[in-house]
Amino acid sequence: MLIREATEEDWPAIWPFMRGILAAGETYTYDRDAAEDAVRASWMLPLPGRAFVAVDDEGTVLGTSKVSRNHAGGGSHIANGSYMVDPAHSGRGVGRALGAHSLEWAAAAGFRAMQFNAVVETNTHAVALWQSLGFTVVATLPEGFEHPRHGFVGLHIMYRKL
Repeated sequence: MLIREATEEDWPAIWPFMRGILAAGETYTYDRDAAEDAVRASWMLPLPGRAFVAVDDEGTVLGTSKVSRNHAGGGSHIANGSYMVDPAHSGRGVGRALGAHSLEWAAAAGFRAMQFNAVVETNTHAVALWQSLGFTVVATLPEGFEHPRHGFVGLHIMYRKL
């Protein structure tokens, strides 16, 4: 598996699985029917943010991540990351590889920590993955997310020093 910077040419491979993940409404705070152009603009970030893709030996996009400043100004030293793995390629370590890569990239870019603002507490695989990579839950916003099957559930804020 290779992780590299995403290009506009990667978007047609990213959007189909991203659209399905967003439409399911179980893990992201995007609108479930978000328009492709709006999602692309929020994911394929200009500098100092970056979007990445994980690809296999044939060049198939397995998943994607983005890293950006969590806030501007006095909070610009904290990175934020987001990750989506094509469900057809789940269970192969793609999320872990993207997560580890983003931590390395953010540290090399001069960020001092990484914060996730909205990890849905029922997304137990993601919570466990991030904890295994050194993140801690620093707060949970009770009923901060309306899950289509579980109703109102908490949103974790997770943090890791780099």
